[in-house]
Amino acid sequence: MTGAAPTLLDMVPGDVAALVVTPPGRGERYAALLHRGTCRTAPLADVVAMAASLEREAAPRWVWWSAEDAAAPLVDARIPLARAWDVAEAHRLLHGGWSAAPGECWAAAHGIPVEDVPSPPTDDLFEFAGREDAPADPDSPVDVRGHLRGDHEEWRTDPAHLEAWGRAALETAHLQHDRATATGPRVAGTVHSESAAAVLCLELRRDGLPLDRSRTEELVAASAGPRPETEADERQTRRARDERVLRHVPGRESTDLRNPAQVREMLLAVGVDVPNTRKWVLEPYRTVHPVVDALLDWRRDERIATTYGYRWLDAHVGPDDRLRGRWTACDGAGGRMTAENGLHNLPAALRPGVAAHEGHVLVRADLGQIEPRVLAVVSGDVAFAAATRADDLYAPVAQRLGVDRPVAKVAVLAAMYGQRSGAAGEALAGLERAYPVAMALLDRAYDAGRRGEPLRTWGGRLIPTGRFLTSSPAGADPALDAARGRFARNAIIQGAAAELFKAWAATVRATTRDLGAEVVLCLHDELLVHAPMEHAAEVAVQVDQALEDSARRWAPGAPVRFVADTSVIARWSDAKD
Repeated sequence: MTGAAPTLLDMVPGDVAALVVTPPGRGERYAALLHRGTCRTAPLADVVAMAASLEREAAPRWVWWSAEDAAAPLVDARIPLARAWDVAEAHRLLHGGWSAAPGECWAAAHGIPVEDVPSPPTDDLFEFAGREDAPADPDSPVDVRGHLRGDHEEWRTDPAHLEAWGRAALETAHLQHDRATATGPRVAGTVHSESAAAVLCLELRRDGLPLDRSRTEELVAASAGPRPETEADERQTRRARDERVLRHVPGRESTDLRNPAQVREMLLAVGVDVPNTRKWVLEPYRTVHPVVDALLDWRRDERIATTYGYRWLDAHVGPDDRLRGRWTACDGAGGRMTAENGLHNLPAALRPGVAAHEGHVLVRADLGQIEPRVLAVVSGDVAFAAATRADDLYAPVAQRLGVDRPVAKVAVLAAMYGQRSGAAGEALAGLERAYPVAMALLDRAYDAGRRGEPLRTWGGRLIPTGRFLTSSPAGADPALDAARGRFARNAIIQGAAAELFKAWAATVRATTRDLGAEVVLCLHDELLVHAPMEHAAEVAVQVDQALEDSARRWAPGAPVRFVADTSVIARWSDAKD
């Protein structure tokens, strides 16, 4: 054995294959599949068939610039992709942020200035002669400065260029793998799970979240009123919704409930003096005056009527009664998955409408106290790890601190979110004495964030705190420095929790597919799996086993227990929170 670093080909047993595809909307699409030194370029449908055969026979690790760019045709063809190295997701992990265009990924991997990535041509007649980034070879994707050519998006529409484009993706992936292994022992593994999550995002968009349409319409009607036939009907329903609040404040019927300043004046007139009209501020005043209770109910109904009303149903729920939207594997900050069209922030009032379709059930699993348990791993605090052996982590923490459980919970959450005032601040002092190793990790992250220094999560995601609030550099404003610090102390825990969650979701996807199950929702620390009724119990077992297996791979040897509340239900609202 030599001391040479492993290459992409060494990452897993088997093969590596690259796939590149011409962009949509430019006539017939072509693709190129590079495997074992050969390249097959053909119409997209033919290459999809080749890819399906290769996946069955060799299960290679697929390399592409991004799943959105190349994997979507395979996902649409329902090819069960097992392994991938997503260049864009690897770039986001290694270098932070969201932007991950091929030119940026190439530059970062090759160690050349990303800020000098050439811009696409503007088709100005005099531009080309003046550009310094013209390609030395018209058949090469690289310009004379070593960057991907500025016109690469147009250039790769020609099927003759796809092989060179695929080799550029492979070269970038090799360099990223070298960078990942040099950065830390877990980083390449995190790229694997991030790449799997990117494929899962395409499957989530394809399959959608199952709804009971009639029940969902009933729930919308309960808040938004009956489906309007005309704009006049809609205006009348809106006035009736407002009237249910304004009838409690005679003389102020002209208040615009959508104007926070006017709402605050209305509340002050009835003796409710609040600094703002946010929900959490108003909640304690529900019993002080009936207008507060009515206003909070109005907020719920208004949100459904305007954001999740009939237009939302008509636009995003398909004829197969599935709610669909675009998913992303990384939010560009801590690394959480995100989704559009209400999939990530569906109001609780509409959850009864999320229901398994005929012959199926929902297997719902919710990670218990995930962020404190992740803190125990990443800090290496043996005493805090001991608390994770309990189903309810806050109970042993409360016992150790000599406080009630609610106080212990507030203290732990305050430690991760940087809250030091009130009861949370008092309890935090006890945490620092009882669990000094875990608290010291958070404090170091806070100090680094204040200084604008970069941090990495447990799995290796870069948290570039110096890029935040760039209008005020670190050291210029103590309040903004403190905000950076609070973000940093939470991001290293929230980001690590997101990495574990995605590894878990990817494992569930892989181990339940043969049972006919589909992951249909990933909500921070909660999974919904749509499964055939006859396999419900087995899918539930596999979901729990997947957590154990993925946690073991994510943090091998860590004396930390992760738990999930897993249940088989017909509707999302049947789950106990």
